[in-house]
Amino acid sequence: MKLIPRLMVLLLALSPLATLAATPATLVEGTDYELIDAPGPYAPLAGKIEVVEMFGYTCPHCARFEPQLEAWAAKLPKDVRFTPVPAAFGGIWDSFARAYLAADQLGVAKRSHRAMFEALHETHSLPMQNVAPEELAAFYTGYGVAPERFLATIKGDAVEQKLKAARAFAQRTKVPGTPALVINGRYLVKGDSFEAMLRNADALIAQARTQPKR
Repeated sequence: MKLIPRLMVLLLALSPLATLAATPATLVEGTDYELIDAPGPYAPLAGKIEVVEMFGYTCPHCARFEPQLEAWAAKLPKDVRFTPVPAAFGGIWDSFARAYLAADQLGVAKRSHRAMFEALHETHSLPMQNVAPEELAAFYTGYGVAPERFLATIKGDAVEQKLKAARAFAQRTKVPGTPALVINGRYLVKGDSFEAMLRNADALIAQARTQPKR
């Protein structure tokens, strides 16, 4: 028998499967995602697809999700921008949201982000309740930030304005809790596990890619 014709037949038979594998998963509204009533990105997109993670440092689910999310975000395509946004739900949420926003303004948020989760949930070197700005400042000295500079930043107007923006985004998108993923300010990702959330996020990113850029 001729080998080449047999190979061609085999390749033709497999091609529909390859096409199917490359096609984004079909998602169900209400199960895999929710459409946001008042859509809009957290920040200007500059032609990129925006993925926002709404998180809280004191949230144990966020702490468990962080290593997996970090690995996923590192592999996102160049047309996707990943943006962590702290949940400003009041009380201790606001204290740690201000800490993240101050760290971001000082350029150390990426380096210190995972370590803050570890300090709260593993080593317990920081208190979750009634944390003082001075305690937060001491934590960030490990990233080269002088305490007085951190304290001036966390109490400054820029951080306060960013806190208000984060709170407004959470209210507009109706984020039910943390961690939460929002794609292009249009889709609130759902899933019964972290793995399912990330799979659905991948599919929604692919879906957003076919829509007009904002």
